[in-house]
Amino acid sequence: MKLATIKNEGKELAVIVTAEKAVSIREINRVLGVNWSEDLFNILQKNQLSSLNDWYRSGGLDQLGSSSLVDVDNLSFGPLYRNPGKIWGVGMNYVEKAIELSGSPPGEEPVIFMKPITSVIGPDDQIVLPDQSSQVTAEAELGVIIGKTCKNIKEEEAHNVVAGFTTTLDMTAKDIHAKDPRFLQRSKSFDTFFSFGPYFLTVDEWEDLEDLRVMTSINGCARHQNVVRNMMFKPWWIVSFFSEIMTLHPGDIIMTGTPGSVLIRDGDVVGCEISGFKELRNSVVGKYSVNRLE
Repeated sequence: MKLATIKNEGKELAVIVTAEKAVSIREINRVLGVNWSEDLFNILQKNQLSSLNDWYRSGGLDQLGSSSLVDVDNLSFGPLYRNPGKIWGVGMNYVEKAIELSGSPPGEEPVIFMKPITSVIGPDDQIVLPDQSSQVTAEAELGVIIGKTCKNIKEEEAHNVVAGFTTTLDMTAKDIHAKDPRFLQRSKSFDTFFSFGPYFLTVDEWEDLEDLRVMTSINGCARHQNVVRNMMFKPWWIVSFFSEIMTLHPGDIIMTGTPGSVLIRDGDVVGCEISGFKELRNSVVGKYSVNRLE
């Protein structure tokens, strides 16, 4: 099943996407008299994804009239949700990328970092270049979304706790990180430095993740690409690894590494393209200074 979050009259609503059409959970509730949550985060939190997916796979959309469906091209997408509990990233997870940055293959464990929720943006939102950096990069990555609370799970069990996958963009103040590797967390944490969506695909959509191709593009041109099978730490292993560090909860997001980064400047449009997903794109705007209390 493919889901997304759309902007509608000042609200953000979960929709099911099929072919070039979409239907909101709100509309499904109205027509069928059911009571599924209307936003994706609550669907995950309330453990409603399985029942919704079962309904969908049993032909549930056939119960709706054509008037309930809208054209995808007429929709404005937001991030899948605004307040994930945790956003984690894995660095240098492709051999080529690791050698490019460090000059040697990776160690036994991945480089990891966190993103604050203030970094969250969605499709077509603007990436704002901060005053503190003159070199910001963007990286396309496959995102894993946790569906069940879990701790200390094994790699072979990980598919049971993952809800699905999405496209993500991870931004980094490259010059800050270059000053000192200890500054990695700061370089990753600026506002607008994490984008995800527009599509979320449930885990049962994939028999084998290894054929998924991840591509970083800029201004419509593919710049870096690779396939999941060339990751050093595969998605299921990564989920297990993080669960050994901390309890994972529904809605937590893990970025799995990029095939390569691009330097972004004012006026650019950067993209994440992954097989089977709608492209995630964000425009870039120049530096700004904000000093406000709210």
